[in-house]
Amino acid sequence: MSDSPDANSLLSASSQLNLVEVDAIDDKEFDIPQVDTPPTLESILNELEDEEEPFVLEDTCVLSTDNMDAHSCETSSLASSDSGDPAHLKRHELTDTQRHNILEQKRKTVDLNTTVHGSVLRHNLLKGISAQIVSAADKVDAGLPTAITVSSVIAVGTSHGLALVFDTNQALRLCLGTKTTGAEFGAVSALSINHDCSRLLCGFANGQITMWDLANGKLLRTITDAHPPGTAILHVKFTDDPTLAVCNDSGGSVFELAFRRMMGMRSCDSRCLFSGSKGEVCCIEPLRAPPDFRDHPITHHSLLAMASLTKILVIGLKPSLKVWMTFPYNKSDPSSVPQLAWHFVPVQKTVNPVLAFCKGDIVHFLLVKKEESGAIHVIKQRQLHLSCDIISLSWINSSTLVLVDSREKLLVVDRPSQEVLETLDLEQVQLVYNSRHFKSLATGGNVSQALVRDQLMYNEALVGEKACYQSVSSYAGQIVYLGTKSAHIMTLRNWRERIDCLLKQDHFVEALSLSWSFHEGTAKAVVGLFGDTVKRKGVISDKMVEILCKFAEYALKKCPEQGKIQVMEQHFQDVVPVLVDYCLLLQRADLLFNQLYDRLVENMVAKGVFLEALESYIVVDRLGHLTTPIMRDLLAHYHDNGMMDSLERCIVHLDVTSLDIQQVVQVCWENQLYDAMIYIFNSGINDYLTPMEKLFAVIGPPLREGRSLTDEEVVIGNKLLVYISCCLAGRAYPLGDIPEDLVVQVKNQVFEFLIRLHSADLSEEEEVFPFIRTLLHFDTREFLNVLAMTFEDFKNDKQALEYQQRIVDILLQVMVDNPDFIPSQVGGLFTFLARQLAKPDNTLFVNRNLFDQVLEFLCCPDDDSRHTERQQVLLELLQVGTVVQFNEGRLLALAEKAKFYQICEFLYEKQHLYDRIIDCYLRDPLRKVEIFSFIHNLLSMPGYSPEEKQTVKDKVLQHIQELVTLDPCKSADIVLLHFTQEVQQIISGLQDDQLLFQFLSFLLEPRECHQLRTFLPLERDLHELLLDLLCRYAPQQLLSFLQASQHYRLEEAIQTTEKYHHSEATAYLLEKKGDIDGAFSVLLEALRETLRLLTAGRQSKAEVAGEKQDEGKIQRDSTLTKVKDSLSDIINLCNRSSHNLFQQQREALWFPLLETMMDSQKRVNKHDAKHTSEVLKELTMKVLNCMSSFISLPAIIQRILQDPVYGTGKLAELQGLILGMMDSFNYEQILLETTTNLLNHDLHWSLAHLRAAVTRGLHPRQDYCNICLQQYKRRQDSVEEIIVFICGHLYHVQCLQQKDSGCGISLAAHQQWNCFKCSSSHGGRGGPSIEPNRECSTSLAQTHVRSIHRDFREEAHKKKMFVETTMDLQQEQSWDQLRSLYRGPSRLSILSDLSLCHSSEKSGLLFPTQPGNETFQLKLSPPPLLEE
Repeated sequence: MSDSPDANSLLSASSQLNLVEVDAIDDKEFDIPQVDTPPTLESILNELEDEEEPFVLEDTCVLSTDNMDAHSCETSSLASSDSGDPAHLKRHELTDTQRHNILEQKRKTVDLNTTVHGSVLRHNLLKGISAQIVSAADKVDAGLPTAITVSSVIAVGTSHGLALVFDTNQALRLCLGTKTTGAEFGAVSALSINHDCSRLLCGFANGQITMWDLANGKLLRTITDAHPPGTAILHVKFTDDPTLAVCNDSGGSVFELAFRRMMGMRSCDSRCLFSGSKGEVCCIEPLRAPPDFRDHPITHHSLLAMASLTKILVIGLKPSLKVWMTFPYNKSDPSSVPQLAWHFVPVQKTVNPVLAFCKGDIVHFLLVKKEESGAIHVIKQRQLHLSCDIISLSWINSSTLVLVDSREKLLVVDRPSQEVLETLDLEQVQLVYNSRHFKSLATGGNVSQALVRDQLMYNEALVGEKACYQSVSSYAGQIVYLGTKSAHIMTLRNWRERIDCLLKQDHFVEALSLSWSFHEGTAKAVVGLFGDTVKRKGVISDKMVEILCKFAEYALKKCPEQGKIQVMEQHFQDVVPVLVDYCLLLQRADLLFNQLYDRLVENMVAKGVFLEALESYIVVDRLGHLTTPIMRDLLAHYHDNGMMDSLERCIVHLDVTSLDIQQVVQVCWENQLYDAMIYIFNSGINDYLTPMEKLFAVIGPPLREGRSLTDEEVVIGNKLLVYISCCLAGRAYPLGDIPEDLVVQVKNQVFEFLIRLHSADLSEEEEVFPFIRTLLHFDTREFLNVLAMTFEDFKNDKQALEYQQRIVDILLQVMVDNPDFIPSQVGGLFTFLARQLAKPDNTLFVNRNLFDQVLEFLCCPDDDSRHTERQQVLLELLQVGTVVQFNEGRLLALAEKAKFYQICEFLYEKQHLYDRIIDCYLRDPLRKVEIFSFIHNLLSMPGYSPEEKQTVKDKVLQHIQELVTLDPCKSADIVLLHFTQEVQQIISGLQDDQLLFQFLSFLLEPRECHQLRTFLPLERDLHELLLDLLCRYAPQQLLSFLQASQHYRLEEAIQTTEKYHHSEATAYLLEKKGDIDGAFSVLLEALRETLRLLTAGRQSKAEVAGEKQDEGKIQRDSTLTKVKDSLSDIINLCNRSSHNLFQQQREALWFPLLETMMDSQKRVNKHDAKHTSEVLKELTMKVLNCMSSFISLPAIIQRILQDPVYGTGKLAELQGLILGMMDSFNYEQILLETTTNLLNHDLHWSLAHLRAAVTRGLHPRQDYCNICLQQYKRRQDSVEEIIVFICGHLYHVQCLQQKDSGCGISLAAHQQWNCFKCSSSHGGRGGPSIEPNRECSTSLAQTHVRSIHRDFREEAHKKKMFVETTMDLQQEQSWDQLRSLYRGPSRLSILSDLSLCHSSEKSGLLFPTQPGNETFQLKLSPPPLLEE
């Protein structure tokens, strides 16, 4: 075969191909000399990437790169932004120009959480193979490539039935087949090479399978009867057993091929593993172990994974056929392509195969392991969720997958982290799709009836459009992709290549980030790192040092030579923090301060940025030691640029041994860097007192002189207090701890310093104990707090206790009887002393007489200054405890004299005199409002005796007038909760009617809180009293009160409202009583009175024309408003009452009202008031429109014509009125007719569609009975009847009757059947359900169905039976579903809204309702269409 003319011509054509025709080819690549011994995989992975680097297929076989596209090596990740695409590089340049604005908002240090993966995949074009594929198609008509497979060789199948076999140098070694056989067999549709690369299986589009010997190109077998004819071979795969293979045809069936050789004769036995009639299999994948795992125990079972459109199966071929697992898919796109891929993965110190499969955007993982018992367990692993439709799935190593989506985007995914490492665009590859081999599924070749039923045939056609199974092949960590004119190979780059790819594009920051991830072991898809952890880190560290040096050189080289200084600073701010960060991470301070700093010093801007960048690392203690030159430069730079705060922050974090103490102290003194000065003195020379002296020297003089401190001096004073507190507590300032051997010494030194009689700079004006006096004047409370915290630690230290007593004596000596200290300061001192004396282990001694002096001082009645402050201090002193004992009688007298009501309350509470506390609250202007909470809490809470509560109640009743005056609302709440029986007494005690009105309003208002819903005695009398007060003080609230309250008597209420002439309220009460005529008369008289005022106002205005016209206009508008309100009230009354009255009674209501309005027009017309006349006419029309609903139009017109105003007038005056009435009549007539038509049409439409839904044919889910599980057409011996339910389940009548009889249900001829399966799944049983809401699937139609072999006479007598016309639960749900098909509100509701809107505007019916239109037409939308 290999010597055929086609093969020779193909070889000759390939040697003559002009390779320049291929895009992006570098001629220098063809100068590579041939080598005798190919390199190994390990040697190549340890070398730096080169443009002419050889590419490895496996450890022992090397693919020559003479014809490999070097430019394709510059692959890129859409996620890592290191693309070699020119357009992408251009975009990246635009990003660089905007980087300055972005980094201004970023932190100066490097974010180590940023993930950088770089270019993970090396993408190479196999130019030698690609060129020969093109040559074979063009010059010898070998056809286009259709399939590819990879092992130690690469085999490519063509559309004309040829198989081209290439060796590792991309040289064509064999051409298998001829165009003659290709014309017979069709295109090569599948290829497979066995594990030792000695045999090749070729599957063809017409169904044949051939086996070839790859050693000599000899045809060994031609298999034509392994599967049903007329179906293409979709997959053919060798297993680990060289005598066993599997194939999958386009009919969806899977067959096992067992190869035999007996007596020199080769044969093949075929066995069907899966029939396409059960569901079409689209993909198969046998488990093939790599050489290292050939002895794995799982390999003895020859596992095979099969994927159909609905599920996957894992079966074992050995020792006998067995299904180990089935797994259904989740819901996905019907056109999604099922994918399968095996790989051996280490899990918990063992290596087991993992099956990755997907259909759509979710990748599932199944771990398959064999137990000691021999059983195989399949364990589901974590899923991988993506946002794309996957059409190819391959493992490239045990933790990394390579996917291709339907947009031909290649994704490199790390399985443990589920992170997408890189995205490549494969559009240029032009993948070969196997669509035509799936056509037999779509056209009915071996299509099962189940497939036709569930429309899987259509789905298979959709799958075929995305199928590229034979275009992707993986082997030994390499993946080959077949394009229409080329072949491409993908492998993982080693770690050095990935770093160098970034360095070639000058992405130094990303290269360092990627290197650090290698260093820390967090990188993904790592290749080429060997040895233990220490060795690996050492190798990576050396690489990072090299990158850092290159980065520094690059930064200096690319620095703008001219331009703004800000641009240069920004340039180095992008570089220097990265250098510092990674040098510190690598613990290479020598590299940072020697090599890198020496280079950056050459540029003054870079030097400044470097020194300023050190601050962020020093303050977080990442950098604690600086070399002397660096420290000198740092001091000079920060000092020259005024960055003294930053310098101080740096000094307090640096190691003192790295500082020039003399230089640093001088800078601190000159620039008042007190924190740094304290740190230097404390840590450098163990001097804790000198800083204190300097700080006292700053704040002491202004305090002695009585001057107020500046903000800076206040900060220094606070700093001094914190420093003293730290020294006494054993803490270093501003951070850290004092060495343990110095803690006691420092504490004693500080005490000795504080109790000094005089300072070193003694002056004549200085008083004794200047330091304590200064701190007391600065902040007495905080200084005492510092002492209190220090005294907490004094227990058995005799020396410290002596210092404690000495300081207390000094404090008393300095502050008592000293007018320089205000009461709060003195009180704070004694409160501090009282708390110290209250301690159980107290050793202090204080003269108790001093407390009496303080009491006299604080309670001095002649001193009104700081009244609240003195009271608060005394209260704190009393609350300390029982240490300080005062004469309570004397104290109470002093407190009352000084008006210290809180002190009085404190003392009264101790004596349980709670009633007197009420007097304290009432006298205290600041705490008056708190009296209500006190009363409620005391009367509500347990713990108080009845006698104590009664005294409080008596006191409250005694002061009730004052309490109500203070807050009527809270007083009412208190009465409702605690004084319901004393309400009459309380009301009697309230002399002011206005106050009584406010109190009753809150007392009787409706309450939402259940606790306040209390039944009061004589509640009816209270409501009637409130009604009387409302008539006097708040008539506007009268009607709402009458409507809300039900506790008054109607007759008394009517008399009260009539007494105060409140007609609206009187009418409401009369209507409530049932006296409609009386209510109408009251409202009508009020309306007439208002109209008389309106006409009288018009007459007076005519008489005094020109005088006070503005006031008259306002008065007229106010009167018109009253007329409108009165008319609205009386119309509402007539509307409410007319429904229950006879015609004569209605006329007795409406006609007097109409006459009143028309009479008012007669009086107004005489005085030429045009505006008022128009308003009254409009109101008259409103009355006419409203009464037209109750009074006939002829009667209304007759009464109008009898009126002198209209009877003696002209016809034009009546025309508008009559036309308005007719317009209203026409509108209502059209509305009625349209509504009737709509209702009839909608009813017809609904019933028609309900009938169509009920009589629609039923679609069964399956062709077998759900009880006996036998197909109904298999029982051909007798006529059978079946029942199909609306849920789709199908039953034999006999089976269903047996189930029903088993439940004890009688069999009626036309009984109502229930679906047995649905009833069982819902917890019920077959047969009629007792509860109607438990019925799940009652048949709408029960049909006699004869056997398919019945004769024509039986067919002529087929009948249909229907259930009773009662609607069960399911039918009601169907009816509700039909009704829900209407979108939006019903048209009847729309008409109702229109009529309401129209009725609300009936006052304007005097005018045309549709200007410009003589006839009124409703524009209504057509009925909604049913969405089938």
